[in-house]
Amino acid sequence: MKPHLVRRLFAGALVAVVSVALLAIPAAAKTPAQTETSTVRLGVFANVTHAPGLVAIESGLLQKALGPDVKLEVTYFNAGPAVITALLAGAIDVSYIGPNPAITGFAQSNGEALRIISGSTSAGAALVVKPSITKVSDLKGKKIATPQLGNTQDVAARAYLKSKGLSTDTSGGGDVSIIPTPNASTLTAFQQGSIDGAWVPEPWYSRLVNEAGGKVLVDEKTLWPEGRFVTTHLIAATGFLKDNPKTVQKLLKGNIEAIDFANNNSTVAQKLVATGIFNATGQKVDETTIVNSWENLEFTVDPLPATLAKSAKDAEEVGLLEPTNLKGIYDLKPLNKILKAQGKPAISDSLTIKKTKAAS
Repeated sequence: MKPHLVRRLFAGALVAVVSVALLAIPAAAKTPAQTETSTVRLGVFANVTHAPGLVAIESGLLQKALGPDVKLEVTYFNAGPAVITALLAGAIDVSYIGPNPAITGFAQSNGEALRIISGSTSAGAALVVKPSITKVSDLKGKKIATPQLGNTQDVAARAYLKSKGLSTDTSGGGDVSIIPTPNASTLTAFQQGSIDGAWVPEPWYSRLVNEAGGKVLVDEKTLWPEGRFVTTHLIAATGFLKDNPKTVQKLLKGNIEAIDFANNNSTVAQKLVATGIFNATGQKVDETTIVNSWENLEFTVDPLPATLAKSAKDAEEVGLLEPTNLKGIYDLKPLNKILKAQGKPAISDSLTIKKTKAAS
């Protein structure tokens, strides 16, 4: 049975309009005879940083893992805050997402709404600027795009600029004006000169360089120990986790298989990701861009919890998050059960914050 794919790309503005309507959407229904759901509603982004999710969908690995009696529905998003809106509204069950929106959703629901159940991707984000900008101080008075207010790259950009003595605010003021912009629009805006740079994930990082003549001012992995930080992980609604343990195990197996496939069959996986991006956006991504993006990414089931804790601290320091206790945000027991059965080491959920390196 082929998965049923709901191919929608949710921008933040659209979700803001429909969020009230989404509140009326019930969770996937069960018949009295059913012990688990017959539908899994999955969120994913049309980004190379979500390659394991796109590979899982386009290859059929995820549908195969779920089995013929479970329908897979996929919703495409542009940025993490929109995912949290949908999850809190009961419109999706699980999603690939960046760290900061997951933290926000956890905080907004007093730790009740979601859990991080697996890693997916590390690294693959950068601040790309006009060639005339040669140092951080040159950004003063300039306009920088991020995918959405409060998303992972938005927090990273604001925290970095603050560490360099440059102020920002949520309305686009301050020393550097940050303008939340959908990634596809960011490329056009950069080409037209209406913005001076952007802190974006792959493939937009590479596209701004290859297609728009930008240069990398800050590769985010230079800011982290060993160049590793969580870019994408897999979250699930707590109710879905509780009610569907067997389905969650199947879902995680599909995610593990997709990560292994992406790591061991890069050429085929890159083509699957290009197909997934086209199916979501209607835009073709140059094959070279996908290849270049791949070199900046690591695909891993480890959600790198210590880097999540640092992201939360950064969001607090730039005024986008109230102080939040992250205890309980992870539920890695289902993942570690599978890894143990496969003879692989368990993943730690330690939130110990590692000291980051100073950027040049």
